[in-house]
Amino acid sequence: MIRALGFVPIITTALGIAFAWVLYRHWRRKPAATYLLWWLVGVLTYVAGTLTESLTALLGWHEGVFRAWYITGALLGGAPLAQGTVYLLLPRRVAHLLTALVVTLIAVASACVLLSPIAYDLVEPHRLTGRVLAWTWVRGFSPFINTYAVLFLVGGALWSAVRYSEEADGRQRMVGNVWIAVGAILPGIGGSFTRFGYTEVLYVTELLGLCCIWLGYRTIVHDRSRSVHLAQSQVAAA
Repeated sequence: MIRALGFVPIITTALGIAFAWVLYRHWRRKPAATYLLWWLVGVLTYVAGTLTESLTALLGWHEGVFRAWYITGALLGGAPLAQGTVYLLLPRRVAHLLTALVVTLIAVASACVLLSPIAYDLVEPHRLTGRVLAWTWVRGFSPFINTYAVLFLVGGALWSAVRYSEEADGRQRMVGNVWIAVGAILPGIGGSFTRFGYTEVLYVTELLGLCCIWLGYRTIVHDRSRSVHLAQSQVAAA
């Protein structure tokens, strides 16, 4: 059963590619929507992470694939998706500043991941875990980045849900944002299990999380009521 769960990322990767295509088409219709561009980047990095998991399940552990997995999954994680919410909710100058800070932190952390020796005695043939990084302190970067992602992606979606709950015609958008919040928090829960060696839990929560986020997105885009967010209203009016 555990071995079979190792193939779940293949499904997640295929689903993520389809979702990324939908977001790309949406962004091409509204190129001024920076938040859409960041959401597209977020789904693409999500796909990159699950692709490395798929390759490991099919072909076995490889050092380059592992390092790519740690950067796209543990470090990037939901940060690009969160950055989309930052551009949706905050003034552009503030969003640009936060982008510079987050990108710098991720770049430094990624360099450390690439330079860290590997503890090969801890490598498992078809399982990915950060425990194989010999520089164990490198794993300390991910909680800071993930906290940022949770704050803006989950917090932003919940805040939006509250805003829409106060609108007479906002029920559909409220429900959509709740789905996004649930989908965003699931991989974080799964990621916490990887620290104890249960990587398969992450694989399942990644799939469920992506399904919830896509469901929330579809629920919102099919609603014709006016957005309460200035960034969306300006793009819609353009």
